[in-house]
Amino acid sequence: MEDEHNYSASNYRTPDGAPTDIVIFTITSRERESGKKSLPIRELQLLLIQRKVWPFIGKWALPGGFTRESETVQECAERELLEETGVSDVHIEYFNVYSMPGRDPRGWMISHAFLALVKEDVLLDRRASVDAADVRLLRVSEALSLELAFDHGIIIGDALHKIREKMLTTTIAKEFLPEEFTIGELYQVIQTVIPEFEEKNFIRKVTSTQIRKGIIEEVREETGELKSSNKYSQRAAQLYRFTDYEPQLSIYS
Repeated sequence: MEDEHNYSASNYRTPDGAPTDIVIFTITSRERESGKKSLPIRELQLLLIQRKVWPFIGKWALPGGFTRESETVQECAERELLEETGVSDVHIEYFNVYSMPGRDPRGWMISHAFLALVKEDVLLDRRASVDAADVRLLRVSEALSLELAFDHGIIIGDALHKIREKMLTTTIAKEFLPEEFTIGELYQVIQTVIPEFEEKNFIRKVTSTQIRKGIIEEVREETGELKSSNKYSQRAAQLYRFTDYEPQLSIYS
C-alpha cells in the first residue's frame, strides 16, 4: 500500500502540459445608414489568433497558453488575457475542461477553458502576440464555420451555450453596456447574444416584477431629477444602471 514513505511520482503518468484557452466575447456596434436616430447594429463577436507555429500553422485558434508551475490555471488565463487584450479588470470565468485523447498532436494536453466578456473599445488596438501571425475579431457564426485548430470549435460552441444561459439568469449584460443605458439598449444586448429572445413586457418585468426588482435603478441628476438620453431616439428615454443586487432565481418559485 502506498503512503508518504514509498510514494513516487514516477508511478504516475502526468499530462505533458496544462494549457488554458480563452473565448473572448465582445459586442461590436456600427451606426445604421438611415439618418434617423436609432440603436446601432450590434453583433456578437469573438477574438481569434492565427497560429504561426506548429501545430496547426496558419489555422485560427483561441488565444491561450501553458500554465506555469508558479501559477494556477486561473492566473494563467488572466495573464494570457492581459497579454492578448491589454486589460485585466474584466469578467473572466472558468467553464469547462477538455481532455479528449488526441486533441493535441503534441501529447497529452488537458485544456482548461475560460470565457471573458470585454467591451469593444478595449479591443480596438489589439495586436498579434509573438506566437501569432494575426489577430482578428470574427462573428461567432463565422468563427464556427472555420476549420479551427485543436478542438476549439467545440470549446466555442460550449462557451456560446454558457453565455446565453447566463444572459438570462445573471446580470452579465452589464459587461457589454455603458454604466448608464436605456432599456432599449439592454434589450438589444440580450437579443444580440440570444437572437430568438423576445419579451413583449420586458420593461415591466425588468423594472417592477418582484423577483427582478432591484437589479437596475433609474439614474438621477445631481438635482434629483430623472436623467434621460436621446442618443438613439427622437424622444428622450430614461437612463438606468445596474445595482450590485444579484437575484436568486429558482425554477421552483
